[in-house]
Amino acid sequence: MEKEEHFLEVLITEEEIQKKVASLGEQVSRDYAGSEHLVLIAVLRGSVYFAVDLSRHLTIPYVLDFIGISSYSGGDPLGIVRITKDLDVNIARKNVLLVEDIVDTGLTLNYLLNNLRTRNPLSLRVCIFLDRPARRIVDIPVDYRGFEIPDVFVVGYGLDYNEKYRNLKSIHVLKDKK
Repeated sequence: MEKEEHFLEVLITEEEIQKKVASLGEQVSRDYAGSEHLVLIAVLRGSVYFAVDLSRHLTIPYVLDFIGISSYSGGDPLGIVRITKDLDVNIARKNVLLVEDIVDTGLTLNYLLNNLRTRNPLSLRVCIFLDRPARRIVDIPVDYRGFEIPDVFVVGYGLDYNEKYRNLKSIHVLKDKK
């Protein structure tokens, strides 16, 4: 792991994360109680830690699947989004909960929602771990929200910088990106 001086501060502790994820799991379980065919779709790679922990708190049947995306912007926030790994399960006539790590501009999540809607799910809801509304360009309906954060660069609990720091158990503000 990199030296601690790379981190400005712990923004969200491991304990706060686990408490919030448990609460979200209870909410989702209540909301989907009695419904059939729930599919959790985790957006690779950042949301994997969140999706797995969330799924451990569910008290209802579900199927877990993954979708991979890539955004290339070249510095332009209106970049190109493409699917790099598609779903393995058919979501037609199923309740779908899209699980995402962080929402910034909303452009990527908007693309995913539009794509998933074309597959005729019974319902489509969104569960995000972190919300950074200061950067929002597209208004996204969020059904379940973990934490709202300020406009800072964060790593940990699945979020990375150049594929580093995903394994941190808390959310840190990255001081420098060298």
